[in-house]
Parts: sequence; structure tokens; C-alpha cells
Amino acid sequence: METTKILIGYAIYLPIALFLTYYVSRTLFKNSKIYMLDIFKGREEIANATNKLFETGFYLLNLGFALMILEMNLYNDSYQLLIEKLSYKIGGFTIYLGLMLFLNLYFFFRGKRKARENQTQQNAIA
Repeated sequence: METTKILIGYAIYLPIALFLTYYVSRTLFKNSKIYMLDIFKGREEIANATNKLFETGFYLLNLGFALMILEMNLYNDSYQLLIEKLSYKIGGFTIYLGLMLFLNLYFFFRGKRKARENQTQQNAIA
């Protein structure tokens, strides 16, 4: 009976983790194109390529982490423990995704600030 509950847990956890990763990634990288275009001074080809590389790395890190924490040990045969384990795993993964989102935003804003500083220095020289 314990194995059945573990499989139920996996069947619930994996689609939620995959969906959350997809949703956060799609939202982040759809909106980050604006920052990339600004950082790369309107050069759309390099902005899109860089954005796609960031997106690929985001997927790899987050899906890898979601799979790494997949293990679920249920020591007693209760649905209460299954729900508690799932809430802990999904909640922890959601917090991790949020941190990754903010880390990416930090890099985008930092890149934008550096691009602005470089532009100001070039204007001062000219």
C-alpha cells in the first residue's frame, strides 16, 4: 500500500513542478526580451540568442532541482503524510523558483545598469 501512495505522490508532484517551471520561465523570458534589447542596444539577434540561453539554463536548473528532490519516503500508510510531504516539496520548489526568478531579474537589471553606465561613459568621451 505504501508504494501506491508514493506513486500517487509522484503523479501529483511531477506535473505541478513541470507546470510551475514552464509558467515561471515563459513569463520571465517573454518579458525579459525588452531588457535584453536595451542591454544590447537594439541588436535583436544577439538579444534573442542571449535570452534563449538564459531560458535554457533556467529550465535545466529548475527541472534538475525538481527531479533531484523527487524522492518521497512514506513511513506510515496515511494520506495525511502524503499531503504533508507534497505540500513540503511543492512549497519548497515554489520558493526555489521564486528565488531563481529574482536572481534572473537581478542579472537583467544589472546588465541594464552596466549598459547604461557604458553608454554614459561613451557619451562623456565623445
